[in-house]
Amino acid sequence: MSKKVLIIGAVALGPKVACRLRRLDPEAEITLIDRDNLISYGGCGIPYYVGGDISDIEELYSTTSHAVRDAAFFENCKGVKVLTRVEAREIKRREKQVRVCHLDTGEEELLSYDKLVLATGARAVRPPFPGVDLPGVFTVSDLHDAETIKSLMAKGSVGKVAVIGAGAIGLEITEAMTDLWGIETTLIEMEDQVMPTLLGKCIARVAAKEMEKHGVDLLLEARVHEISRIEPTGKLLVNTSKRALEVDMVILAAGVRPNTSLARDAGLSIGRSGGISVDRRMRTSDPDIYAGGDCVEVRNLISGENMLMALGSLANRQGRIIATNISGGQSHFKGTVGTFCIKIFDLGVSKAGLTYRQAKETGFDPVYAVVAQADHAHFYPSSELIYISLLADKKSRKILGIEAAGKNGVAVKARVDTVAVLLQHGLDVDEVCCLETAYAPPYASAMDVINNAGNVLDNILAGFDRPIDAADFLNEFAHHKTRVLDIRGEKEAAPFKEKYGESWLNIPHEQLRRRVGDIPADEPFFLLCDTGPRAYETQIFLSSKGITHTRLIQGGFAMIRATDPEFI
Repeated sequence: MSKKVLIIGAVALGPKVACRLRRLDPEAEITLIDRDNLISYGGCGIPYYVGGDISDIEELYSTTSHAVRDAAFFENCKGVKVLTRVEAREIKRREKQVRVCHLDTGEEELLSYDKLVLATGARAVRPPFPGVDLPGVFTVSDLHDAETIKSLMAKGSVGKVAVIGAGAIGLEITEAMTDLWGIETTLIEMEDQVMPTLLGKCIARVAAKEMEKHGVDLLLEARVHEISRIEPTGKLLVNTSKRALEVDMVILAAGVRPNTSLARDAGLSIGRSGGISVDRRMRTSDPDIYAGGDCVEVRNLISGENMLMALGSLANRQGRIIATNISGGQSHFKGTVGTFCIKIFDLGVSKAGLTYRQAKETGFDPVYAVVAQADHAHFYPSSELIYISLLADKKSRKILGIEAAGKNGVAVKARVDTVAVLLQHGLDVDEVCCLETAYAPPYASAMDVINNAGNVLDNILAGFDRPIDAADFLNEFAHHKTRVLDIRGEKEAAPFKEKYGESWLNIPHEQLRRRVGDIPADEPFFLLCDTGPRAYETQIFLSSKGITHTRLIQGGFAMIRATDPEFI
């Protein structure tokens, strides 16, 4: 007798389960249901459709051979029955049935299953302040939202937009509106940095400056109190704790929450993070019900805690595992290190593991190094700077996380992916220092930026390198009287000497040994070079001469320029 498999949700995980299961079990009776009429689409591509990188919305739900992934495609090509505009209302676990409603007719029926898969995804958060349901206030949760937003922009009726929430979706949709459409966009975030749950402050500052460089009005540490309609113009007024904004459209990008009501009402276990609890085989607390994708919580392999991770890449991998296990296999999903990447205008940003704040909250004693280095050999014409922050636990020297940014997004992602693969196995600082990577001048340096990040972190942990973050330096230099010892050339240092006078001491690196007497031994100094290595050598040399009140600016002038382009 053929096995009945019912799958609720047909965007990412659901279709993956169905197609993989069909290949493993040609006789299984597989049914996919979804309350929408558009299915099996790449939701992560929505900002790029809105921004114009993807011209036709159909491309988001088409195969590589340009076949549209609709109900007929799954029926004819995959042998999978798909019911669209059908909503699951109740799971009757004892009877192994699901009560569903056909939304277009209101008719209800019971669908039986031997194995049930929950791929219910997540829904966009609508913050609790007044006005979130007004016309002109949108989320970006599905293709219908995307079509509506793009249509309004194409008509020329949108000149100013407020995006609320500076997470990944907020940044992507902000870029989409600013870059192609030339819309005046304000990005509002209640935290003091962009992507607060994804990045530490250092790389987040680089991302923020990239947005401001492209005309985005960035409003950090600002709470939205209310959205109201202005009559008779019909425009929207966004009242924040900092100022009021008059706009034509508001995009809510305040994150997502897992859709768990169906599972919760059925008595399935829900985790502390709010997602459905699953084991390593992706089974819920009912062994005949599986779940995956945005609606489940997964184990963080660095912290050991459970977390939500709404990524299409994870959903597809979990879908394969679920199908394997339903067909009688033994496949496991161990967890995630939270690998992530994003394009922000001309900048690629990627990360894996924990941020500094997350590491502190988890109980680690985190220490981080920041390096700025060319992604190719420095003499190769197309080389671009990569900025990397590498995080470790002080006591165990265990690597906890890595973040990177740079214009060559592929190179940025490659460095993070290299470390991400090893994070789950307990990678330590020494292993990063000696990590083997391929080398050729068009692609990397002989000592790769990853190795150098490990080397700098090793020096910091050993106490040889006494650092200060570039942004912390900027803050201290503006408010205190600590001087800078600039060991770059006289020509490079001249504008700074002119601007900052006695606060800026320039002794070129090649003159340092014979001019060490010009440096007051009891006065604190910030040490500056282009990217950091020469300043480190200077710190070691000065320490040998009894000059120990120095702090090395991490990433050097390259990091200062990325953090505050207007410093000089």
